[in-house]
Amino acid sequence: MIRPVLAITSFIYSLLQRYAPSNIVLRWVRSRRGLKWGVPAMLLTLPYLGLALWCSSLAAGGGPAWLNLLVLLSLWNAMKFIAFGPINLIILCRVRAKELDERRDGEKVSELALN
Repeated sequence: MIRPVLAITSFIYSLLQRYAPSNIVLRWVRSRRGLKWGVPAMLLTLPYLGLALWCSSLAAGGGPAWLNLLVLLSLWNAMKFIAFGPINLIILCRVRAKELDERRDGEKVSELALN
């Protein structure tokens, strides 16, 4: 019983990682080229919060109840982008510090080779 549930869960997870727009953006921002866009990507929280507000007002005004699922999805994506901003700054600082160390090590090696 556990094996089919695990297989279905991993299949859905891989589909969401490949095709969900918020996951595509977060995957790109986690790359080295995209790290500088992490804090501006936090601004994508605003459209998600706007969509959640709009869908919740429609659902409260007598609209279909499935709009509440869109509210939850929008709030989840908004939280992902809010949380990723500070995490992205930490990752960017680590990468830049590592690159600086590698650059300094390269300069030391070249100075030793010249002497």
